[in-house]
Amino acid sequence: MSETSELLRVDTLELGIAHLPEARIVRKASFEIQPGEFVGLVGESGSGKTMLGRSIIGLQPSAIVPRGGSITFRGKDLSAMSAKDLRHLRGAEIGMVFQEPMTSLNPSMTIGQQLEEPLQVHTKLSATERRGEILEIMERVGIPSPEDRLKDYPHEFSGGMRQRIMLASAMLLKPALLIADEPTTALDALVQREVLELMVELSRENGTALLLISHDLPMVARYCERIMVMCQGEIVEAGPAQTILACPQNAYTRKLLAAMPKRGPVRSFEGAETPIVEVRDLSVDYVSRSGLLARTSRKRALNRVSLSVRRGEVVALVGASGSGKTTLGRAIAHLIPTSEGEILFRGQPVSKRNSEWMDYRLNCQMIFQDPFSSLDPRFTIRRILSEALYHEKAQEVSVREDRIRQAILEVGLEEMHLDRLPHEMSGGQRQRVAIARSIISEPDFVIADEAVSALDVTVQAQVLELLADLQKKHGFSCLFISHDLGVVEQLADRVVVMRDGEIVEQGLRDTVFDVPKSDYTRALLSAIPTLRRTQTGVELSWRFDAPNVAEVTR
Repeated sequence: MSETSELLRVDTLELGIAHLPEARIVRKASFEIQPGEFVGLVGESGSGKTMLGRSIIGLQPSAIVPRGGSITFRGKDLSAMSAKDLRHLRGAEIGMVFQEPMTSLNPSMTIGQQLEEPLQVHTKLSATERRGEILEIMERVGIPSPEDRLKDYPHEFSGGMRQRIMLASAMLLKPALLIADEPTTALDALVQREVLELMVELSRENGTALLLISHDLPMVARYCERIMVMCQGEIVEAGPAQTILACPQNAYTRKLLAAMPKRGPVRSFEGAETPIVEVRDLSVDYVSRSGLLARTSRKRALNRVSLSVRRGEVVALVGASGSGKTTLGRAIAHLIPTSEGEILFRGQPVSKRNSEWMDYRLNCQMIFQDPFSSLDPRFTIRRILSEALYHEKAQEVSVREDRIRQAILEVGLEEMHLDRLPHEMSGGQRQRVAIARSIISEPDFVIADEAVSALDVTVQAQVLELLADLQKKHGFSCLFISHDLGVVEQLADRVVVMRDGEIVEQGLRDTVFDVPKSDYTRALLSAIPTLRRTQTGVELSWRFDAPNVAEVTR
């Protein structure tokens, strides 16, 4: 094999911070990628994997600067290239799919304009030819009625469709290398599989090599031939995917694999007392007004949903994006109005017109998906927790302070964190604050909406263990909304599966996971592989042979 046979070579690369000469966020990283090869880069948040990926095409923030080493693409030293030459390389030969398409797509440009831009910059195609190429790739990535969607803006697409647009944009010029940075983090299991299978299929067709950056180990193990494990800026282990999974050599790799969710113990709530919360035939309609005559249209988001949660029980709500999970959670918390049906708390109907209203609002708390947007950025953590005790004004100041200190310690933080602002904390710490805010008033019922979806695997494991411990200690019931089936399998006692605003299946966790009755449930469980533990490591496995995902989601 010749010196330049590899497509990409990274040799002892070091990245530092401009104003801190001694600091290193990537240390002596070395690896190669062959033409057409699929390589995974895994590690916790803050390990340096995204900076390493972005530095390949010079897209790291201006404060991050090279401190040594080299990056060679097809024998050319990228670090010696001018900004103009790098711009010609990006898109044409190296494409990139970013983690959050809503922030990487231009909100002021139509999808058609954004897809046409790389063709205008990198090709000499006529306007008619460009349009033909765009329509062909949009149809290829599964955008329905592509001609009608060219004038739409990013906000008019779902999360999965936006990620398909990003993939179409990256693959339009058939690059030799595609860098995908957490391409499916916010997507549900079925959409994840659709997007990943599509990305792999397009890459194979075009002979494109893939660098897949993720903290999702089952996904990386499923699609990559080699895996590199990154910790604190260093690649601590690398090799064939099966070898690393079956017999990890590095302690950090073993720690990552040990943090993967595993099925929790069986708990029985049969014959328990009256449910703490019960929902009967609940419906939610979204009404929109448009046109000069302000005509109204009505869309049913929830259709006659019924479920119950017993005291101390954890009920998981799962389903694809748009199935109505979050709508149901917000409706139960009275954060959105309902159209029909009723909500019962301790067997009594709840409405703003009866005496149960205030008691229910105090005893029903919610943990939101993104703590950064749900915690007031102007308030210290102390004030955020204090506001959760607003209705207990008669309590002495010293008692309130004791409860605040106790709550912050219970979620694994320290008293010094009370005087910090949300932006001064990590994602995992902010989620702990959100949990502390929800339990400080000692509620009977907590709704957790995708409470760990944005966390990497080790922080996720810590937060899940924390939730389980707090739930045992305080005895609150929990409605746990999630698209991560591994997390549900670890935490839930019962599982409720939703599709298009209706419940298609519900039952004990082990029954639903092991013997699903609905084809839709089976497809959800089959969409993403799992890692089964062995004596020395883990191995890739599937729950079932999945039915056609596209047909189930149609």
